[in-house]
Amino acid sequence: MAEGEGELNEAREDILRREYHQQTARIHWHELQTYYAHGSVIAVSPQLSLVDVAVQLGMDNTQRFERWIAAGEVAAVSDEQALVWYEANTCLWAVVAAPWVLVQESADRHSV
Repeated sequence: MAEGEGELNEAREDILRREYHQQTARIHWHELQTYYAHGSVIAVSPQLSLVDVAVQLGMDNTQRFERWIAAGEVAAVSDEQALVWYEANTCLWAVVAAPWVLVQESADRHSV
């Protein structure tokens, strides 16, 4: 890594972290149907930080994503999960990390 490149990456990561943190919101599953229909909704395990996952996506950290996917901690929302969330109109934490919408169940998932 070239001198200064690490600092630039850290600065970019800090900016992304602030932006994604500000954009994170709770949303009901029914409001995400269009994104789900386009295959753009990604489920993030409750064991991970939703903002950290968005930041790593923004940083194009392929290695970290490969580990999360292999561990089942990050995955496309399955049809079965989508149906459960649809029937309950579950409230999820969400953040847009274009072109993806990352979602995560919260402890209090049925209210906003």
